[in-house]
Amino acid sequence: MITLEDYSRYVDREIIEELHLLAKGLRGIKILHVNSTKKGGGVAEILSRLVPLTNSLGIETNWEVFSGSDEFFRFTKKLHNMLHMPNQGSIDSEDINIYLKTTYDNMQKINTENYDVVFIHDPQPLGLVVKKMKNQKWIWRCHIDTSTPDEKAWSFLELFVNSYDACIFHIPEFVYKNIRIPPYIIPPSIDPLHPKNSEIDEEFIAETVARYGVDASRPIILQVSRFDRLKDPIGVYKAYRLVKKKYDCQLVLLGSYATDDPEGEEVYKEVLSLISEDKDAFALNLPPDSHREVNAFQRMATVVLQKSIREGFGLVVSEAMWKGKPVIGGNTGGIRRQIVEGYTGFLVNTIEGTAYRTRQLLSDESLRRKMGEYAREWVRHRFLIIRHLRDYLMLIKSLL
Repeated sequence: MITLEDYSRYVDREIIEELHLLAKGLRGIKILHVNSTKKGGGVAEILSRLVPLTNSLGIETNWEVFSGSDEFFRFTKKLHNMLHMPNQGSIDSEDINIYLKTTYDNMQKINTENYDVVFIHDPQPLGLVVKKMKNQKWIWRCHIDTSTPDEKAWSFLELFVNSYDACIFHIPEFVYKNIRIPPYIIPPSIDPLHPKNSEIDEEFIAETVARYGVDASRPIILQVSRFDRLKDPIGVYKAYRLVKKKYDCQLVLLGSYATDDPEGEEVYKEVLSLISEDKDAFALNLPPDSHREVNAFQRMATVVLQKSIREGFGLVVSEAMWKGKPVIGGNTGGIRRQIVEGYTGFLVNTIEGTAYRTRQLLSDESLRRKMGEYAREWVRHRFLIIRHLRDYLMLIKSLL
């Protein structure tokens, strides 16, 4: 089992000792996390590491998954898009009925009664708060940019949100202006010991890239993300085509489906159709647990993109930066907190801007190396899981 001591080569000793002191004051409490998928997406990945790490400190912590039908997840995906921005759909009575019925079904299966602190992640399991008991603390962890939501979507959330004791957002800009419960700011994190981020040998990297038909001897432009329109894979391809006019390069769009995102397959098929006649463009739909493969592609990539139109946080940026890669990212959401313009990467607003910065990095190896060194140190100090765990424990301590 991984323990805090395993992270001592990445963080200062004082931080490890502080976590032990925090945990000592919280022993005896029980914590529950609830989200909507065990695999696929950043939330599941964080919980898969954060839960056992909290247990290793002697604080009993469990993780339950909220289940639903395809109809339910189609509605919550629409709700997700509406929370990001207005005019992305509407909510009708049938949507509400499906949400309430699914919440009721999960109330029968998920035991929340025996916990002192319950973390609910994102809108899917939000309604479980009706089970909240006296002396419990319930925290809603929102992984979405709700700074400019569709008012209908936020009105729907308000049926439940105000029953929570606190809510957590990634960055201050994400906090909805009219929220009535205390908001806290806790950015997400990556785990340097996770198979996606740990050191791997060069032979495995080369074998992995070759297995998918990618030529390691030529520049590789990479974007790792779910197949989601808000990640703008079509815009990435268009930028790559502009770059290819000058550089003999390849594009890899690497992603997977999340079980709570029914649009993934549809977007993936659109991408496949777009690149079907381009022998240097690859759309790789890998299983959600293909962590070592993702690691290999990020380490082999010449230039890494994350050209999101809207973004919650976009931890793939920190993943690539941890491997010493500068990242060209969409000027939105949490990407702005990870990329320091001109030092750890570049922020872009257009397809043309993406192509320009990609050409700049392709042409200057020393710039890529220097920015990559800054990028890794930026992540080490701000976006590793040890800091994330400390933030959670301090929040719990303040609430209790």
